[in-house]
Amino acid sequence: MLCLVQFMLVLDDTVVSVALPSVRDDLGFGASGLAWVVNAYFLAFGGLLLLFGRAADLLGRRRVFLGGVALFGAASLVCGLAQEPWQLVAGRFAQGAGAAMASPAALSLITLLYPGTEERAKALGIWGGIAGLGGTLGLVISGALTGLASWRWIFLINLPVAVLAVALLPRLVAESRATRKARLDVPGAVLGTGAVLSLVYGLLRAGESGGDDVAVVGPLLLSIVLIVAFLAVESRTTEPLVPLSFLAHRARAVATSTTLLFSAAFYAMAFLLMIHLQTVLGYGPLEAGLAYLPYGAGILAGMWLSSRAVIRLGMRWALVVSFLISSAGLLLLSGAAPGDGYASGVLPGMLVTSLGCGLSLPALTVAAVTDTTGENAGLGSAVLSCVQQVGGAVGVAVLVTLAAHRSDSLAGSTGPMVAATEGFSFALSVAAALLALGAAVIATLLRNRHS
Repeated sequence: MLCLVQFMLVLDDTVVSVALPSVRDDLGFGASGLAWVVNAYFLAFGGLLLLFGRAADLLGRRRVFLGGVALFGAASLVCGLAQEPWQLVAGRFAQGAGAAMASPAALSLITLLYPGTEERAKALGIWGGIAGLGGTLGLVISGALTGLASWRWIFLINLPVAVLAVALLPRLVAESRATRKARLDVPGAVLGTGAVLSLVYGLLRAGESGGDDVAVVGPLLLSIVLIVAFLAVESRTTEPLVPLSFLAHRARAVATSTTLLFSAAFYAMAFLLMIHLQTVLGYGPLEAGLAYLPYGAGILAGMWLSSRAVIRLGMRWALVVSFLISSAGLLLLSGAAPGDGYASGVLPGMLVTSLGCGLSLPALTVAAVTDTTGENAGLGSAVLSCVQQVGGAVGVAVLVTLAAHRSDSLAGSTGPMVAATEGFSFALSVAAALLALGAAVIATLLRNRHS
């Protein structure tokens, strides 16, 4: 049940991508306003994770999880029934807030349900793989529902899952919270939440208007100031929101930093490939969604192999190999050009990339919650989820902008399709380089005792 809810939450990261043209036509969005159907969810989800992750430890993980699921379900109903642009954007922000409550609480509950090393690795492997599958199948489901029914159903299908979780989870999982009484670090919560919100907002605006806009530079500078203030406060308070010793843990620090690179590469790849399929290769929404089905199969295969790879190779080398496989897959996928058939131009790179993704996700999740306890499991889960969301925002903002600039620079000397293909290829090559960098960081810094 916890994994099913996480599937729903991650699915909503990408589920609107294919439906955006239909949403624009039905509700009358302008070009800039339409981007916030996606960005509002990113902003709330990424910005509020640290606050609610720590709140789950102190107030009760099951309580915060159920509150988040209920809020997410109600917000999904608002989105599905929206008649005005502002109603949909407000609903998406509320969805992100509900996801920020539910996601870290759910992962911390799983972490504590399975305390043994081997069983925890298997459980978190399933969790990580299902999360990755949710991000991929969001595109498939969006294409199918938009093409066959209405975009409103991409939100309304969340309601049965939310109702089921709220009804059944109290019977399946006992309440848990930190045993040591502590107060929520309000200054740290305000500064940390403000820093992440400013960072994500600035990155999202950068993707829309370029890096020299005051609406980009201002929030990014503010985020730096807030991060410095946050670190100063956390180093002095007796009950910090995020203890600096928690962030300094070697295995978690390596997993967190490489998850940032991983998420940037894969969120951008999903966004760019969906545009490429529809604008360059000529796929319709339903065709583009169905074209992603093999990606889900590759992730499942990688999930199945992941625990075996960790046992045979160790955590460090299993992650290095999986990152390099994904990097090779992105390079292969970057060659998809106009006139290429699906089986020859798209499918090979998609399968290799998805296999590496499925291998990576479970192992990264296990490394990111290494040595967490009943006192800080919610915090560890929130840090991982926060980095995933920020990484996704970074990837979409930076790599999509790089692709656009590359295409614009070539548009005058080549045809529009060739220019678009060159931009797509360049951005995916950069994404492949990010994963290769992640492999180098893991090989160099992850301790042998965690490998």
